[in-house]
Amino acid sequence: MKSEFAGKTALVTGASRGIGAATAIALAKEGVARVVAHYNGYKVGAEQTQAAVRAAGAACDLIDGDLSEPHGIHAFIGKLKSTAPQVDILINNAGHLIRRAKLTEFDEALFDHVMNLNVKSLWFISQAVVPHMIERKSGIIINVSSIAARNGGGIGATIYAAAKGAVSTITKGMAKEFAPQGIRVNAVSPGTVDNDFHVQYSTKQMMEGMLAQTPAGHLGTNEEIADTIIFLCSEAGRYIYGQTIEINGGMYMV
Repeated sequence: MKSEFAGKTALVTGASRGIGAATAIALAKEGVARVVAHYNGYKVGAEQTQAAVRAAGAACDLIDGDLSEPHGIHAFIGKLKSTAPQVDILINNAGHLIRRAKLTEFDEALFDHVMNLNVKSLWFISQAVVPHMIERKSGIIINVSSIAARNGGGIGATIYAAAKGAVSTITKGMAKEFAPQGIRVNAVSPGTVDNDFHVQYSTKQMMEGMLAQTPAGHLGTNEEIADTIIFLCSEAGRYIYGQTIEINGGMYMV
């Protein structure tokens, strides 16, 4: 696939670890010319991603930004426009539960942070990169949803699940809007991935329960999600529009 990605610039948000890091590295291995890797706070991880991307043969720029706050979103977009005004592939991966909280514990600040990070940043970063894609009549946008959008998430993750449901819906709307202009928009929906997210938010008992519900017999990996993202970015996925691809080892079958 290397030839089809040659000369392209890819932006991956949330690329300091997990699915974002794996995707940034995978894109570099597939031949993109340049990866712009967003991170927030975890600079060491971002630098590790940058080193791996460069080792795979692509240039790599790091841009920091707190996407859970409106001013952070706009500040990031400002940096992006000066660093990489022309993005050909956008991976909207940045997202987080932030913390588990039940309805009676959930305050407005937490609600806004979850929605800003998972939904608002995706929308306005897409808005920032789309003009170049329209001009080129070519572009790829891949959004990262979650199995939580299908099942409501675990206890204390309801608003995160709702945010990921919004991601899946936005994917369909964007796909309809931009398909006539040569831009393909799709999403991936990971199930339980054995990474830092669940180290932070899931207990050992929760992980064992999720594993027991997974017919494949093992939890997902960051690389397995990245592989599907690469497929959707490639010519092999050229007739796929507005879909949310479930990647969960059979835990949730549509």
